[in-house]
Amino acid sequence: MTGPAMVESAPIRACLVALAASVLAGCNMIEGMFFYPDRVQYTRPADYGLAYEDVALATADGVKLHAWWLPAQGAAAGTVLHLHGNAANVSNHLPLAAWLPRAGFNVLMLDYRGFGRSEGRPTLDGVLADARAALAHLRSRRDVDATKLIVFGQSLGGATALRLLAEDAAGVRLAVIDSAFASYRGIARDAALQSIVLAPFLPLALPLLPGADKDPVTALARIDVPLIFVHGRADRVIPFKHSEQLLAAAQEPKRLIAVERAQHMESVMRPDVQSQVLAAMRDAVR
Repeated sequence: MTGPAMVESAPIRACLVALAASVLAGCNMIEGMFFYPDRVQYTRPADYGLAYEDVALATADGVKLHAWWLPAQGAAAGTVLHLHGNAANVSNHLPLAAWLPRAGFNVLMLDYRGFGRSEGRPTLDGVLADARAALAHLRSRRDVDATKLIVFGQSLGGATALRLLAEDAAGVRLAVIDSAFASYRGIARDAALQSIVLAPFLPLALPLLPGADKDPVTALARIDVPLIFVHGRADRVIPFKHSEQLLAAAQEPKRLIAVERAQHMESVMRPDVQSQVLAAMRDAVR
């Protein structure tokens, strides 16, 4: 794997160490194992021929966040809120969203608290608050049609997107959920069982993880928005079965784009997948 997928996969392996350390220390470090932010500048919008604006946001609990506003090239068909995965920052994930402005969609790429140029320390509920603030910002912009919004969440960002939409989906026409997991305990179980050293710690660690009430699969019962799930069948970070579980729990209309031989978050880099997603997005915002 190269690019964003490489940065995303290393923390998943590192989380196994955090899982064991949390149990051995007898303290709750569990939420921290989901986040691996940094402040490295990996790419810039200019590298992709994109105009951009640095955006400053504030959450309800007073955390100052950074985001990139990437305006559509030409007349905007709609506006996308991009919620990235658990590692690095928006500059690392830019290649995964750079195709959208060129296709006629505005994009707001959010750095969660503790990521990139955003303040604070990430937690699962904190990142959800960050997504709320970003969605509110889009609705407040004069250059955005607040009735033509799309949420595009990848990996941990996909899980966060589903939790967000379960509580507030006003103006959202479509959600694209790429390489997400169905439950926090489920993905931790999958990760721990990859290691014969760490597997014995699993029964002690699972009670420290978020319960079903915060799971993405639980949130789906409260989501009345068309959904497209995208997942590579060769994903070794978040197994394909998680998107199958999400699809089964989702209300209609829903669709799963299963991509052969695609690793974690590689699917949306493929032109054929982009074409399918763009067709659905354009149809949703008509």
